[in-house]
Amino acid sequence: MSLRRFVQSCPMMSFFAMAYIVSWLGWTPYVLSRDGLGVLDFQLPQVLGDSQLVGIMPGAYLGPLASAFIVTAVTEGVEGLHQWRRRLFRWRVGWRWYVLVIVGIPAVILLGTLPVPGALASFQIPAAELLLSYALLLLIQFFTTGVAEEPGWRDFALPRLQRRYGPLIGTFLLGLVWAGWHLPLFLTSWAGTEVDLLILGQFVLLAVILSIVITWVFNRTGQGLPLIILLHATFNNAGDVAVRAFFPGVAPAGSWGPAIGLGAFALVLTVATRGRLGFEPGRFPPNSTDGPHQSDTAHVG
Repeated sequence: MSLRRFVQSCPMMSFFAMAYIVSWLGWTPYVLSRDGLGVLDFQLPQVLGDSQLVGIMPGAYLGPLASAFIVTAVTEGVEGLHQWRRRLFRWRVGWRWYVLVIVGIPAVILLGTLPVPGALASFQIPAAELLLSYALLLLIQFFTTGVAEEPGWRDFALPRLQRRYGPLIGTFLLGLVWAGWHLPLFLTSWAGTEVDLLILGQFVLLAVILSIVITWVFNRTGQGLPLIILLHATFNNAGDVAVRAFFPGVAPAGSWGPAIGLGAFALVLTVATRGRLGFEPGRFPPNSTDGPHQSDTAHVG
């Protein structure tokens, strides 16, 4: 079987394999540098005082984003690429969703941090300058991490996984794959703390929890990507910048605050929607390449 035929017959497997292989190869210099394992005696150049951006972004952009583009082009052709592009620029959703993402998600994370030991004792109102730096970092996160990852994980993979396995199981599987994709970065300064099994387990749990919230917003807003990219960027920014500013005694790396806050929110969403997470099979017809899985949508809901 030719490579093209394999991609056409197994688009999801092809996408995940390509995303992992390309990203992990792209991260190899970062992992081997002095910012990682130190096998090679060099350090990547710094941007904004940190080498993480230079180390992470080549693999991030060349992984999920490029893989989604290639697999879509091979399996669905020009029309599939047009549909993919339309979802990428679907900004027009209700303003309340932007309020939820920009204000609600950070609030949930901060509230979830309150039960963490030492959080209440270290609570403080940050300086007004934080708002400017927070907005700048949010913009950077949007065009780096968010744009690099979400067109692949959510725009390409999530609709197909929902149709085949249902929204809850599909989201759970995607959360596991998404978490596993990050594993080489735990060998670098990206991790920000000493890594152990507890930290890894917490990261996997948080990836699944965040995926549930993302799936609900994705489905309820017409499966547009810009809001999802913004949600991803807001989560990263709030979990680091906001937690550090409001709770300086609680280290963002390894903190359970985001998992507690978003975990409670994800549980409410799961119960309230009975596991549907806003998914309506008839609202989003399958792509032409998903024909074998169309019957799977009959029992979803």
